Amino acid sequence: MTTAASLNEYQVTSEIYADEGVSVGPAGPAHDVTTKFYFRRPSTPVQEGRPSGPRRSSGVAEDRDGDLVVERRGGAGEDVILIEHSASTSLRLVGLQVWRGALLLADWAVHYGPSLLRGATVLELGAGTGLTSIAAAIHAKEVVSTDMDLGGILNLINANAALNSHLVRAKLTVLGLDFFAKDWSPALESKLQEVTVILAADVVYDVDLTEAFVNTVIKILNVKPKKTLYFALEKRYVFTSDDLNSVAPIYEHFLSYLEHCRPPSWTVEQVSLDFPQYFRYERVKELVLWKIAS
Repeated sequence: MTTAASLNEYQVTSEIYADEGVSVGPAGPAHDVTTKFYFRRPSTPVQEGRPSGPRRSSGVAEDRDGDLVVERRGGAGEDVILIEHSASTSLRLVGLQVWRGALLLADWAVHYGPSLLRGATVLELGAGTGLTSIAAAIHAKEVVSTDMDLGGILNLINANAALNSHLVRAKLTVLGLDFFAKDWSPALESKLQEVTVILAADVVYDVDLTEAFVNTVIKILNVKPKKTLYFALEKRYVFTSDDLNSVAPIYEHFLSYLEHCRPPSWTVEQVSLDFPQYFRYERVKELVLWKIAS
């Protein structure tokens, strides 16, 4: 019989480390692996909702599946985010790894950062290793990077921010936030009154956590000023005998629970992934990005 305790002991490894172009290096002082995530920046700022321009300009092209990719030049002319992390963890500590949703959201932050993040205070929920927070900090005024105070993850975010201090233009604040907690720290309560943009990537993997995440989002979006959440995740498919088909149960539960709980005045829409890919990873078709605005 599978129990919660046995699930927490089950080891998982992110698929990202098998992607072409992801360079895994020797261990750093904070965790057992250091990975270089190479990326390019757009040549001109882009406004959300406007066309990204011709598909073959400024080093941007289509791959054989029609996806937008950035021309690779053997690392020349590219920036790099260095991330220390764990190579394998229990399900309980998956935030110590990097997942594809974080890279999709980092692509979004690099592409739209000059227009949507400049001068903004950004909150990241379930920041994990801090990769997306670092990408957002290239343009934002301040980034509040949050996660559970578990497994040394808050120290890891701080360590990775220090590793990438040459990229981090924003003030980067690291605070604890547990989706299951009833109360928040005074420091977080204060920061929420400044936040206008919220980011989250691959932070749900079971029913209870999904509901706790949605409840947290609803609570945060009710704090003035008005805020917009961008939530990226990779749909995880399983075959079920009930459906006799492969389904993504956690993703479907997220959508149904959000629809059930959200105020009717809020806008919820799926964001088109027609913006270029700036980081080196496989942008699989299971990746999705949602926008929720209060």
